[in-house]
Amino acid sequence: MTGRRRIRSTFLPTFTRPTRATARAAGALVACASLAAGCGVVPGVTGGSGDAPIKVMTWAPQDTNATNKPGMPAFAQAYARWINAQGGINGRKLTILTCNDRNDSVAAAKCARRAVKEKVVAVVGSYSQYSDSFFPPLEGEGIPYIGGYGVTTDEFTSPLSYPVNGGAPTLLAGLGKALAPSCGPVALVRPDTIAGDELPVLLDSGLTAGGHTVAEDLRAAEDATEYSKQSEAALKSTTTDPAKRGCVVPSIGDRTGTFMDSFRRAREDYPDVRTGTVLGSVDQTVIDASGGRSGPYEGSYITGWYPVETDARWDAMKKVISEKAFGDNRIDPADAGVQTTWIAYTVFKAAVESLGDGEVSADAVSRALDDGLKVRTGGLTPTLRWEFKAALASAGFPRLVNTDVTLQVVREGRLVSAKKGFTDVTDTLKNADLG
Repeated sequence: MTGRRRIRSTFLPTFTRPTRATARAAGALVACASLAAGCGVVPGVTGGSGDAPIKVMTWAPQDTNATNKPGMPAFAQAYARWINAQGGINGRKLTILTCNDRNDSVAAAKCARRAVKEKVVAVVGSYSQYSDSFFPPLEGEGIPYIGGYGVTTDEFTSPLSYPVNGGAPTLLAGLGKALAPSCGPVALVRPDTIAGDELPVLLDSGLTAGGHTVAEDLRAAEDATEYSKQSEAALKSTTTDPAKRGCVVPSIGDRTGTFMDSFRRAREDYPDVRTGTVLGSVDQTVIDASGGRSGPYEGSYITGWYPVETDARWDAMKKVISEKAFGDNRIDPADAGVQTTWIAYTVFKAAVESLGDGEVSADAVSRALDDGLKVRTGGLTPTLRWEFKAALASAGFPRLVNTDVTLQVVREGRLVSAKKGFTDVTDTLKNADLG
């Protein structure tokens, strides 16, 4: 691929071969500029050493026409209230700055420059697809990016990135692997963007690992208001084998629901097919809104990074929400963004605690994570540890350390576990041709 299409935000990542991350980390210092609009703060005194509060930032898009993750910064603020009520981390209060990246490269850069100006020690539990804009300022100041949502390649290549999940690569590879044994023909409906161009390869890596043929690749505008054409094409291609039910995989971020509206109308004229997608495109709220047990998701396989929201391992996060969110309806415990932010702050807390009475700075936090710190998340992920040479370095993802996915299914309108435990997709991703 050559050139770069400007794309609007979606759940989907831009997966291109990494070449810049290491060079960025040694780059020159960037100029600092303040951004007031779109940003908030849990009040506190600046600083990260001594007894002064520890300052971090969480950002995500809000109030846009595409993917929005307002629950992530909202939960970060609830987390700060909760941890401070317990005396902080190692006796130091936690100050949370928040910023709206607006699904815009300029706004993302401004958020990062504000993080630099405010001398935060880390950016934690955040969502932005504009890594080309936000990583250079962070890397220029050595500020770690802990627990990003996993929507860009750079989150799995930058030496200052500490991802807690496997992003879209693991979700799509895991979904393909799950669908392979039971599906006839498979069709993938995905955005017609550079981001979307990488998705067939990832899904196909899972399908072929399970002995299945590759999926039909159907492109769609990611900001369309209806998808009748793509629905018809998907149904035609997946109903060619009368002996085996086909499978349709819509993966268009927040527009997946719009696709399913068109798909439900079109499927009445075709044999029955199964649908499958990835968590982040669909959650329990979406399933309820689409008709529950009588809706198009019934029987669908959905891959996620974590256990289902009803799992007892989320009880600690739910306690924080119950006690400190004050009924904030932006914070949904079933949202993968909120869940990722909880795990990201678990990692950050562990890193700071490992420093004892020492200085809490960006360099110190990064050094703690780079020196082999093992972080346990109560079974929500495998034990996390970041190394310079991870298992998937040869596949282009050297910082991808969590290759586990969960398989969920919609039964009687409820999203439940389809398989006990996690599935490791390391070998599947190693065989993906992302060149």
